[in-house]
Amino acid sequence: MPIPKLATLIGGLLLSKGGRRMAGRHAGKLALATLAFQLWEQRRAAKHPINPQAGKAHPRRRWSGRRV
Repeated sequence: MPIPKLATLIGGLLLSKGGRRMAGRHAGKLALATLAFQLWEQRRAAKHPINPQAGKAHPRRRWSGRRV
């Protein structure tokens, strides 16, 4: 499973003394930003499916009202 870019950014931030201090002050904001970013990625992925032809494999026929 690939590590998200945001996780590596926050991990790198926590390695420095100043980064830990900043993360401690803004932990709630960082958590909210991370959650919002993940939600945005999920919605973006839902709008653009990986296999767009999967939904068009069996087109539904409409009944025209005519009897044969």
